Amino acid sequence: MQESTVQTDGLTSPEVVFLGTGTSVGVPSLGCDCEVCTSTDPRNQRTRCSILFRLPNGNLLVDTPPDMRTQLLREKIPLIHAVLFTHEHVDHLYGLDDLRLFPFRLGHGMPLYCEPQVEARIRRVYDYAFSDRKPTHPGSTPQLDIVSIGHEPFDVLGTRVVPIPLKHGPYFDVLGFRVGDFAYCTDTNDVPEASLERLMGVETLVIDALRYAPHPTHFCVDEALEVIAKVKPKQAYLTHICHDLDHAKAQAKLPEGVYLAYDGLRVPLPG
Repeated sequence: MQESTVQTDGLTSPEVVFLGTGTSVGVPSLGCDCEVCTSTDPRNQRTRCSILFRLPNGNLLVDTPPDMRTQLLREKIPLIHAVLFTHEHVDHLYGLDDLRLFPFRLGHGMPLYCEPQVEARIRRVYDYAFSDRKPTHPGSTPQLDIVSIGHEPFDVLGTRVVPIPLKHGPYFDVLGFRVGDFAYCTDTNDVPEASLERLMGVETLVIDALRYAPHPTHFCVDEALEVIAKVKPKQAYLTHICHDLDHAKAQAKLPEGVYLAYDGLRVPLPG
């Protein structure tokens, strides 16, 4: 394999790319003819949730949703250097096989940073990637290098990452991540007090806000705004949005400094 160059897409300063901002079924939703699902506003076209940190030492992806290939092609991202996982749900994991091409250019397996329960799901669902059987040809299976993480800070691509433990309903614990003064907290309806402390001082906060009505596993808009009011970032973005929120109409109701994220949005990485 030939080693890759670190950046091949003209990075001038670190930034975050919103690859997907939609709920688990995406927007438009299959079979739905509501105002948002039939909207011509491209900001209402929401693929499954994911972001990308474009860093000086490489591209750090958060989650591998089923739409990952389409997202990377759309945003002209030619290479992924490492992946963080928030949790093991299908809409955040099941695009993993599309990482197969990148090890050819990296010269090594794709580093995956995840908690043990996520690793267990990866090894079960993608068991063929861990088989002792000799592959039929290069690239026939993903080359994956799993790095176990917990709640302590760790380094990826020369960048310090701080995990933010979150609750995702009554049965799931998930991770948000803080990189510098940017924090990403998707798929949550509860930020424990200790995690809230880890968010203090961020300039940019991205947080789950599924819809206006309460939900058992996600923040609604008002609940997300309550967290934003506690953290007091310079700006905040709402993500993991369903078809209940029309972009233009919802944005008009949000307080100053709070924005509805959309697919393809790029923001500077502060701190």
